[in-house]
Amino acid sequence: MYVIVDIQGQQFKVEKDQKLYVHHMEGEAGAQVEFDKVLLVDNEGAVTVGTPLIEGAKVVAEIVNPLVKGDKILIFHKRRRKGYRKLNGHRQQFSQIVIKDIQS
Repeated sequence: MYVIVDIQGQQFKVEKDQKLYVHHMEGEAGAQVEFDKVLLVDNEGAVTVGTPLIEGAKVVAEIVNPLVKGDKILIFHKRRRKGYRKLNGHRQQFSQIVIKDIQS
């Protein structure tokens, strides 16, 4: 059984006991969070598609690590023959969660 759920503006295909990284969420390690924006449920081949959401369906997850830093991304801007160079870096913050239960 898997579902497609909207977590903070991004869609994820999740199954029970799956670990995933989402954008940083408020809360501490061990806190339970619920996501009720379920878009699709596949229960052993029986597919239910929401219009746009499925009523009464929700995903229960637990925050494993509330702050995980992603890989550093370097952004380099240059204009040739103008002497213009600029280097910026960014490191996104994520939260690691594990899916505990899927209720459809």
